[in-house]
Amino acid sequence: MERWLALELASTIRHDGDGGVADDLTTTDGTDVWIRTQADGLAGQVDVGAITADERLRAEIVELRRAVRALFAWTVRPAPPSRADAHRLMPVDQALAHLNAVAAREPVAPQLDWPSGDSPTARLLSAQSDPEVRLVAALARAAIDFLSGPHRERLRSCTAPRCVRYFVKSHGRQEWCKPSCGNRARAARHYRRQTDRATEAGRTVSG
Repeated sequence: MERWLALELASTIRHDGDGGVADDLTTTDGTDVWIRTQADGLAGQVDVGAITADERLRAEIVELRRAVRALFAWTVRPAPPSRADAHRLMPVDQALAHLNAVAAREPVAPQLDWPSGDSPTARLLSAQSDPEVRLVAALARAAIDFLSGPHRERLRSCTAPRCVRYFVKSHGRQEWCKPSCGNRARAARHYRRQTDRATEAGRTVSG
């Protein structure tokens, strides 16, 4: 299954399984765990093993997430954004400025590798020695790549009850981020129909 760093960052705000919202970046320990889980997506850009999140780094990643989620909300219009933060979104111009500023903190240059007999590959060569700066800049670049690429047009906000996730639509009829959300949404629709019918029947009898 394809994964996108920008979506992984946005999805650190998620349904907690009990009707509420969980934030995987609430603590430095949680931030450390999340960074480790992104090792594959950051390979060649950041050595996540060299990073131990402190409060400053956690706050930087959270602020970048605010910018990314604001731009995700802007992207899915006219559909509603995720309910988790729809009432407190960062203004779009501020989100754009923040995303670009964070990405610019790490000057990088593309380098072409072409071993004899193998296919050429590209990598980014960085002059930045601070792994924490490299991490946040790499996350910002990933968001820029996502939002400027073809997947942006398939970005959706899941409308299932209690879900607050953004997802990339994988086929034409997909309405929810995962099957369990579809099951909840269909159950909620059925319940509403049954309630509406019962209400209408009550009105008919009383009339």
